[in-house]
This record gives sequence, structure tokens and C-alpha cells, in this order.
Amino acid sequence: MFTGIIEQLGTIARVEKNDSNITLTINAALTSELRIDQSVSHNGICLTVESIAENTYTVTAIDETIKKTSLGYWKKGVVVNLERCLRFDGRLDGHIVQGHVDTVGICTEVIEKQGSWEYLIEFDKKFASLIIEKGSICLNGISLTIFNVTENSFTVAIIPYTYEHTNMHTLDINNFVNIEFDMIGKYVNRMNNLTGN
Repeated sequence: MFTGIIEQLGTIARVEKNDSNITLTINAALTSELRIDQSVSHNGICLTVESIAENTYTVTAIDETIKKTSLGYWKKGVVVNLERCLRFDGRLDGHIVQGHVDTVGICTEVIEKQGSWEYLIEFDKKFASLIIEKGSICLNGISLTIFNVTENSFTVAIIPYTYEHTNMHTLDINNFVNIEFDMIGKYVNRMNNLTGN
């Protein structure tokens, strides 16, 4: 479980294909604080730490994760947002995030607004019932509020702090993004579908 508040950026140091899996070696300053078997969110994807060596650690993504996320496009040098799992002895600053990506969206517009940035994200309209105006969304692991919601797109506004301390400053038009829709909204949507409301 995560909050969508990014702790740090990491850099992909190595990508290895193992049958249908991909093993990633990540270089990050927080490596010394990790332990083997710990869950870490990488651009919103929950992956388990398998080994640790100095400033790097390794994680493996299975075929299901590769198919549903942007991870299959990652190469050496790609910068990813990192967040360690939620501790229940502190404040929940973002929103409840599972680290289970629902779909991949695409950035179709970036607008600089003299001190902030707006990103238009498009996604498959079959997920339209999972978003609401001013609702929460997790984008590449970042807890954000959405607006200008349509059946297949939404906009997020990025403040300077988030722009500088996450990989949003690397996001450009036609780049893929990992999207996790609000968990509470998903449960409500399912209940409504089951009861016929």
C-alpha cells in the first residue's frame, strides 16, 4: 500500500530479459534503507526488492505486469519515481494507492502555465466510470487531482515542487504513463454494477 507521495527518483542501471520476465537494477540513494522482500513503487508499479548491492537493488516484473504497464519500454538511464510502502504511524498525504496499475495512458498535450504545468492524458474509455471531476488518480506513482474530465481523457496540474522532485519534468507528448484509478471508486463502481444501480 502506498500514498502516491514520491520520496525520490531512481535511475534504471540495467535491464535483463529472463524468459517472459524483466529484471531491473535500480540505482537510488534510498537503497541503503531498503531490505530484501520490501515493496517499492516504481512509477506506480509495486515491485519486490530481491537483492541489494551498494547503491543499487534489483526487482523483477512478470509478464502480467509488463503487459499492463509501461515497464516494457524502460531502458537503461530511464528515471523512475520511487515510494516505499506506507507506514501506518504517519499522515496519509496523498490517497490510498495499491501499486497495481490499471492501464497505460498517453500524454497528448503539455502546457506551461508560467510557474506550473498542465498535462492532458488520454486513456481507454472503458475506464470512464472510474474517474470524476476533482477526483484522485495515481499517475506514474504520483497522487494527483484530475480536472477537465471526459470519457477518455483528463488533465492534471503540476506545481513546481512536484515537477522538480518527480519525473514529471521528463514527461513529453506521446509518452506512456501508468494509471491507477482510485481504489474506493473501483469498489463503489463494482458494487453498483453488481446491484444493477
